[in-house]
Amino acid sequence: MTQSNKSKAITLRIAQQPEADELLGRSPLAAMIGMLLDQQVPMEWAFSGPFTLAQRMGSDDLDAHEIAAYDPEAFTELFTAKPALHRYPGSMAKRVQQLCQFLVAEYDGDASAVWSDAGTGAELLKRLKALPGFGAQKAQIFLALLGKQLDVRPTGWRAAAGPYGEAGSHRSVADITGPDSLAEVRAHKQEAKAAAKAAAKAAAKAAAKKG
Repeated sequence: MTQSNKSKAITLRIAQQPEADELLGRSPLAAMIGMLLDQQVPMEWAFSGPFTLAQRMGSDDLDAHEIAAYDPEAFTELFTAKPALHRYPGSMAKRVQQLCQFLVAEYDGDASAVWSDAGTGAELLKRLKALPGFGAQKAQIFLALLGKQLDVRPTGWRAAAGPYGEAGSHRSVADITGPDSLAEVRAHKQEAKAAAKAAAKAAAKAAAKKG
């Protein structure tokens, strides 16, 4: 069965800011929102977002019920106020609110309930993929983060997380434990992007020859 992280403090080094990382370690919702924000912005920016959002809401934590019921325009202003919480603050504010509304409807607002009774990695992956804003890749990366750093390890979690679940890898935010590993993950992403670009160029060249 899934282990719980409620019995001990979890130390994360993703946001590279002590207070922001402390929130990620103790708040399942903060970690989930950080993962949601992790696209088209630096990883540190995405995962420091939950802490900044909590501050702007006048709290030391985030509450799904409060966010779900927040006036949409006012909530967007929390994201767009300088410094903005994301490169696309308006759309991400909407996604965060949709995520929290889903959690309220399906899990009574408890983000940890998504994984607390998941019996297998496959079941957990299915639940994560059902979350608004979580595609297949994001769901696997978050599953890997839960298993590698937050002690959530249902049977078969590594297999369900795919390559992101591999021990010793430096593929994603799940593998960031400090500045050095952050640099390694960033380098891996750049290499993967370059390889994909080269492959696309080669495919286009081959197609042109056939034409």
